[in-house]
Amino acid sequence: MVKMTLTEKLKNKRIIFFSVQTFGLEKEIIGKLKQFGATVDYYDERPSNSTFTKGIIRLKRNIYQHRIDGYYRNILKETTAINYDILFVNRGEVIPAFFLEQFKQIHPECEMIFYTWDSFTNHTHPTTILSYFDKKFTFDSEDALKYNINFRPLFFLDGYRNIKNNSGILKYDLLFLGTAHSDRYRISSEVIKWCDDHGLKSFYYYFMHGKLVYFYKRKFDKTFKEFDYKKLSFTSLTTLEILDLYKVSNVILDINHPGQKGLTMRTFESVGAGKKMITTNAEVKKYSFYNPQNIYIIDRANMHLDRSFFESDYEDVSAEMYERMSIDGWLNCVFVENEPNIWISGMN
Repeated sequence: MVKMTLTEKLKNKRIIFFSVQTFGLEKEIIGKLKQFGATVDYYDERPSNSTFTKGIIRLKRNIYQHRIDGYYRNILKETTAINYDILFVNRGEVIPAFFLEQFKQIHPECEMIFYTWDSFTNHTHPTTILSYFDKKFTFDSEDALKYNINFRPLFFLDGYRNIKNNSGILKYDLLFLGTAHSDRYRISSEVIKWCDDHGLKSFYYYFMHGKLVYFYKRKFDKTFKEFDYKKLSFTSLTTLEILDLYKVSNVILDINHPGQKGLTMRTFESVGAGKKMITTNAEVKKYSFYNPQNIYIIDRANMHLDRSFFESDYEDVSAEMYERMSIDGWLNCVFVENEPNIWISGMN
């Protein structure tokens, strides 16, 4: 049986795509969909990408719901006369059930696809809208089993291939890039201090969604009292800025949210760029591409590091696994054909 290619699936297709703005990743996905021949109409899941909107949705969504509903009613009006082949929702933090129901009534032939790179413990809203989708995926293996949906980890962008194939002069021994949350500051500070004590150079960048979120979190979340406000950045790095930092870094530090077991984008970016990684997420040991030569796991409560990990060479994953971990591999699974279980042994 001949398998359908991404181009065959997407060429001349009209896609309506919903996603929050996340470090420019939504633009990368749109670019790839267009590369394979699709026409894409993109809508931010949120009515606005302002700091206030991000903060109020995260903290007090109920008092902002009328604005969300109005936003989606306007989208229904704008898209009624357009013939869509695919509706694609990435994350599903905001999109309301009434919109999905009415959209399906207006576009009965449209394929509805859902993917999330967040755990349902962090955002529960997606669990209320899963029934509207024909295909459903999550990056979290436990959520996949609990909600009986497809399991599909994340991916790396094409830019990381160039780093792997064109290694340059290294400037940093350790690189940490991430959104400020939970115990990240404490853990990263410990790792960075360890590096300083052992003559290793670090670069770190803590992103915060907005000052409103920060001050709210600082008041009600004790972990935020540890964050040094002067070290926070309220502007996210661009994809090119992140790539430039990867080029000159040896080891990537990954600190997952304590309530999140799915592997972060950093895991796949590290593989894509051929970089070693230190991570707090012990779940990675379950994955078929895990190699202790490349991935060093630390206990967030009792941290130990080994300088030899920084000095040993990276070992490549197989060519097939590398392609599966790319954005093309991810799109192929989500849009064309759900792949066999190549990720976690024994998972249904």
